[in-house]
Amino acid sequence: MIHIKNSAEIQKMRDACRLAAEVLNETGARVAAGVSTLELNDFADKLTRKNGAVSAPLNYKGFPKSICTSVNNVVCHGIPKKADVLKDGDIINIDITVILNGFHGDTSRMFVVGEIPKATQQLIYDTDRAMHVGIEAIRPDGRVSDIGDAIDGFLTPKGYGIVRDLAGHGIGRTFHEEPSVPHYRQKRHRDRLRPGMTFTVEPMVNQGTWEVDFDPDDGWTVRTRDGKLSAQCEHTCLVTDDGYEILTQA
Repeated sequence: MIHIKNSAEIQKMRDACRLAAEVLNETGARVAAGVSTLELNDFADKLTRKNGAVSAPLNYKGFPKSICTSVNNVVCHGIPKKADVLKDGDIINIDITVILNGFHGDTSRMFVVGEIPKATQQLIYDTDRAMHVGIEAIRPDGRVSDIGDAIDGFLTPKGYGIVRDLAGHGIGRTFHEEPSVPHYRQKRHRDRLRPGMTFTVEPMVNQGTWEVDFDPDDGWTVRTRDGKLSAQCEHTCLVTDDGYEILTQA
């Protein structure tokens, strides 16, 4: 069941999303060679708590840390570790979700360590642009599938693989609500978009195949099947009376 938020709930979503964006900005500013992903996790968790919120991923279905840190060929759900030390040439997605006053704010972005090849720069640029192309397709009485259609139409001609095993999602009082928001062209998820709906748009884009593998040991880390790089960008969005609002806009 898709929950349509009222004005009070929307304001709480704005507050949670604003904090998530702040934590992401501050954490991302600490990305550098020699910094471990666990250090980033600990900083983000401390800042979240300082602002009267908690980190949604921590202990969510057994996830052991407060944020997700996905480096290079890790598509998403990378678990921060002391041994995972960033080095020049790495790319990393930092995914932040906070719970503030009972509501969730969810956002992620790519960060770069040192110099990276032009093809990698293009992957990150195209992923961010694809997210915005999908967001720009949001309109009242449109359909959820419009978002994936727009993203697919932008990315597929460029030769990228759009991950199909994971999707955006409704969000509010709970971390994952209806609707599911696929980022590729398909005909199954065609719920109508209504003012008051809140959900994430978060395409996961691979340089090679769209196929991925889930780590059998930790049960969380998702990697590209062919070992090539992956990028992801994410905003939480609200359907408004005349279009959309990006709630996690920095």
